[in-house]
Amino acid sequence: MLIDLHPAPADLWRLVLEGMARQPRQLPAWLLYDAEGSRLFEAIGEQPEYGLTRNETALLGQRATELAEALGPGVLIEFGAGAARKVDPLLAALAPKAYGALDISADHLAQACDALQRRHPTVPVLGICCDYSTLTALPPEPLLAGRRLGFYPGSSLGNFDPPEAQRLLGQFRRLLGPESRLLIGIDQPKPVARLEAAYNDAAGRSAAFAMNLLKRLNRDAAGTFDPAGFRYRAWWQPEQSRIAMALVSRHRQTVQLAGQTWTFAADEPLITEYSYKYDSAAFLALAAGAGWCSAGRWMDPDHDLCLHVLHQADLEPAGS
Repeated sequence: MLIDLHPAPADLWRLVLEGMARQPRQLPAWLLYDAEGSRLFEAIGEQPEYGLTRNETALLGQRATELAEALGPGVLIEFGAGAARKVDPLLAALAPKAYGALDISADHLAQACDALQRRHPTVPVLGICCDYSTLTALPPEPLLAGRRLGFYPGSSLGNFDPPEAQRLLGQFRRLLGPESRLLIGIDQPKPVARLEAAYNDAAGRSAAFAMNLLKRLNRDAAGTFDPAGFRYRAWWQPEQSRIAMALVSRHRQTVQLAGQTWTFAADEPLITEYSYKYDSAAFLALAAGAGWCSAGRWMDPDHDLCLHVLHQADLEPAGS
């Protein structure tokens, strides 16, 4: 079953106009995830330079039983499910009452849910096409009733600047409701050369993923971008502990977008997304500001990635 709450075209145009007015210009990261963008993102995770997907998938498989015990029973809600492949060991260990997958790409989500339902026939699977970052309430669907557990893999929280990330964690707390728990994957700081290589893969999948944004803007927001007029760049910004990814204008140019005219200077960036990196102390401090406390954490052998299980700060952790 799929519930479609995708933002209306008018909302997309409004968000585009707001993003183009920022300095530097930056559009919502979910615009990257149309059907082609979702396919390209899955390809990025398979590149040798990008270890996050492999590390997180392996850690989830190795620790699934412990993670399920830390989460406890309930309905599992995955934010930004994508292809919904990482959840497999968790579903097997947790056997939740139901599973709800939230993602922005309807076609990609429908395919993922169909495949997941075949792999886990005893767990009811529900897809919800939406921008989870702005969702104020889950649909009144009986499958989602009861105690809720959140799953937010892929270090996707890093796509939001710290104040927005803290707001999002607070929003998850409200969406999940009382007695909820949240399992979240966080990519940790590491040597700059490794970080920059991960977002500048030799096969060019990251560049193609970013460039696909221009095609979407031309299609869905009346854009006139010439992709040949931009180059992709990803670089580490140590002051903010983040990777910045951008499409950089090769020369001065003018484009039409969302009913307005915009001029790009030579070398002016259009930020496609940021990826903030948090060590455990920094992340838990951020989570505490949104009303979450640690109920356990698990790291890969190289401490590249950390899986955190959080409980609500006003509730005692299980077993205490």
